[in-house]
Amino acid sequence: MKEQKYKLKNVKSFELRDIFECGQCFRWNKQEDGSYTGVFKNNVLNVKKNKDEIIFEGICENEIQQTVENYFDLNRNYEKIKEQLSKIDQNMKMSIEYGNGIRILNQDLWETIISFIISANNNIPRIKGIIERLSEKYGDEIKYKGNKYYTFPTPEQLKNVTVEEYRKLGLGFRDIRLYETTKMILNKQVDIENMKNNPNTIEVREELLKLSGVGPKVADCILLFSDLKRFEVFPIDVWVRRVMNDLYIHKEDEKNVSKKEILKLANDKFGNLEGIAQQYLFYWRRELG
Repeated sequence: MKEQKYKLKNVKSFELRDIFECGQCFRWNKQEDGSYTGVFKNNVLNVKKNKDEIIFEGICENEIQQTVENYFDLNRNYEKIKEQLSKIDQNMKMSIEYGNGIRILNQDLWETIISFIISANNNIPRIKGIIERLSEKYGDEIKYKGNKYYTFPTPEQLKNVTVEEYRKLGLGFRDIRLYETTKMILNKQVDIENMKNNPNTIEVREELLKLSGVGPKVADCILLFSDLKRFEVFPIDVWVRRVMNDLYIHKEDEKNVSKKEILKLANDKFGNLEGIAQQYLFYWRRELG
């Protein structure tokens, strides 16, 4: 693997903060110069924005242009998606203006499964810390510009890890879930390659729900944020429940808003773009408090 560089000019819908801080990924960190450095698959990349130019620089397993285009979903027309969603109502228009530069990353399915199991009832600094410790202990080291980075461990690299060893990484109640899910995937009780080739989102979701620690919300996050890339799901957490109630449902106590009610509304309003609509709404509501 060698150091590579790639520059892009005049890319629309690409803002570093919107992409890396919107809750979809956990291995990108802001640098002092405002750029972000992250690890994904066997790549370490720094992304910098300078006026209308985006500079990608780092160590890539394959050709950097292809790697960047795939991971950052650069072949999808987000301008068209935003135009379509903005026509729905003023709330949607405002949330899109706030998160104008969001792109949904094509993240590795296995890494996304484990990352979102770790995310359950957790906060982002803790999630990032656990994933970093897991990678440092069991992943492969990559050196870049005098720093050491670690790839996310494969199922094979976690094959012999015990529940106790996971616990030492600070996983808490999630230790057994990581252990069981890894075993299920290694034993092909749930086949992640088959998921990628199955266009039926409902069937794929049912497969994901078989995994230890994967409930409906985590399953939907995996479907949306991994390279499965299913925009027709609508993950519901406290922020999404809040924003949907504040903007559309208007119940006195948001806790009385059922998931069924939210899902029906989301599907009726946003159709097969409900996943990306959710991301604009979630980011806007969470950032503004």
